[in-house]
Amino acid sequence: MDCLLCSPILYIFLIFLWYLVRILLNRNLSFPPGPRGYPIFGNLNLRNELSHRGLAKLAKQYGGLLHLQMGRIHIVAASTSEMAREILQVQDVVFANRPANVAISYLTYNRADMAFANYGPLWRQMRKICVMKLFSRKRAESWASVREEIDLMVQTLIEQSGSSVNVGELVFALTRNITYRAAFGSFARDNQDKFVKILQEFSKLFGAFDITEFLRWMKWFGNRGFNKRLENARESLDGFIDRIIDAHIDKKKSQKQDHDGLDDDMVDELMAFYSGENGERCNDSQSSSLRLTRDNIKALVMDVMFGGTETVASAIEWAMTELMKNPHELRKLQQELADVIGLNRQFHESDLENLPYFRCAMKETLRLHPPIPLLLHEAAADSVVSGYSIPRDSRVMINVYAIGRDGSVWSEPDEFRPGRFMLCKAPDFKGSDFEFLPFGSGRRSCPGMQLGLYAMELAVAHMLHSFDWKLPDGVSSGDLDMTDMFGLTAPRATRLIAVPSYRLKCPMAI
Repeated sequence: MDCLLCSPILYIFLIFLWYLVRILLNRNLSFPPGPRGYPIFGNLNLRNELSHRGLAKLAKQYGGLLHLQMGRIHIVAASTSEMAREILQVQDVVFANRPANVAISYLTYNRADMAFANYGPLWRQMRKICVMKLFSRKRAESWASVREEIDLMVQTLIEQSGSSVNVGELVFALTRNITYRAAFGSFARDNQDKFVKILQEFSKLFGAFDITEFLRWMKWFGNRGFNKRLENARESLDGFIDRIIDAHIDKKKSQKQDHDGLDDDMVDELMAFYSGENGERCNDSQSSSLRLTRDNIKALVMDVMFGGTETVASAIEWAMTELMKNPHELRKLQQELADVIGLNRQFHESDLENLPYFRCAMKETLRLHPPIPLLLHEAAADSVVSGYSIPRDSRVMINVYAIGRDGSVWSEPDEFRPGRFMLCKAPDFKGSDFEFLPFGSGRRSCPGMQLGLYAMELAVAHMLHSFDWKLPDGVSSGDLDMTDMFGLTAPRATRLIAVPSYRLKCPMAI
């Protein structure tokens, strides 16, 4: 009898029986249309289509609300503004959770962060901290780091004037420096390369395909190599940020009581809510009842670094790529900059208000290349969308990429046409126009939208005002590869290489 209970044959039989029961229970549910799957495995043969481009292609065949059965997990993809409105506005509370696989749960300390924490009181408090403390315009250090790091980037471009420049690497270094400095302050130049390697490993693990996520019984076969990578990655982050947290604790203890906090970095802001291992507060004057653990702080720092580095760098590189691809639009923008500012002084952030066509070009970049092309949500309860059943725990993907290129909403949807946003009824990106959602909408919209957009606009404006740009010899605008690389974000698959030449009549002052 014991041998029978341990038999692999019995184990497999029970799995088949369990899936048969699930099929019978789901028979009366009306799921959104989608490709027919196989027993047990469902649509796992289409796992490579779970990208913004793959889902957009399937949506053309099956409609704006698409259903895929990936093993045990229901996946629903919304690819029209109407479906996005239903999910993000009408039923926002139902879909306010984020899905998290094993890797994400483990690397975020069991969802101790804001990006993947389930909707609830703790999440609301952490989001409030991020909006009011970390990304607020009142926090001058974050915004100052943007301006100063862009000035350093411009100086680098002046030194390389007339030579080929890897724009992708340049802007990634820019956004890395901005977020690293804003997060860690005086520690900003220490071990930066090491931290970037940690970020890169986290990104790979977040997006890695794990068959056991969809077929739990596959855990029977083990996955030791993947689990070991997870352990090593979190151990590396622990060692890195623990040292920074300890240094901030020592700094707080040594500061005078009349410290004005003007030079506080993001870790300082978070440490004001820190409850130590013995329950002591790092800042006794903090009246908030919120208590953050070390795990909360480490996970929130990762959110800031991921959200502020690759997404902004990708947007800047795509903006420059589209302008190099469309030289007539590049000339329009540079003419507007010359008309408004002239060439006898440098660009200033206050000039942005007087550059309507430039700002439209940034919107057009975000329409074609949203920083996060798939917004990930999860159903907290059984629901019905457009007459179709969405079971609890279903993963719901809002395909911002497909919505931004919907031919029924946008004329010439695949073309870079900034002028479309000059129209009086053009949609905005603040979350109420569901045909244009580069920063999401509702409770899970991007809390760092203002800071990220500020960095993007300021960087591109400086690059276009201070320099003329051309492609390297032998490369034409038609040769530019517009392929993206899918992950949590969708950066260019190949880096943009271009040649700047300084065009101002005044010397650059640093």
